[in-house]
Amino acid sequence: MRKPKGRRAARTKTKLGLPDLEQAKTAVLTSLRSPESQRSYRHAIDEFVLWYCSEPRLSFNKTVVTRYRIHLEDRQLAPGTVNVRLAAVRRLAYEAADTGLLSPELAADIRRVKG
Repeated sequence: MRKPKGRRAARTKTKLGLPDLEQAKTAVLTSLRSPESQRSYRHAIDEFVLWYCSEPRLSFNKTVVTRYRIHLEDRQLAPGTVNVRLAAVRRLAYEAADTGLLSPELAADIRRVKG
């Protein structure tokens, strides 16, 4: 069966721009009930977005998130701090997948990044 002319299949992205990341961040923060969790995740996501946008990236995937984990460890942050920051990035990936910005497969790969 052929697709009608002028219609494109919805495709997920691998490169997320600032508007995409902001949309996913809003979805994450809205899903959290605790103001303290919202504050913590907002800080973690903002820090990730700043890092992610500061260097050229091919895509938002497991390799990039692993590099971010290494970046956090190089800063000699406590393991608990690294884990909280990675949890926020994992949640960001899942929200991006839920809204169709990222494929579920990429989100699942990102979830497997060890803290």
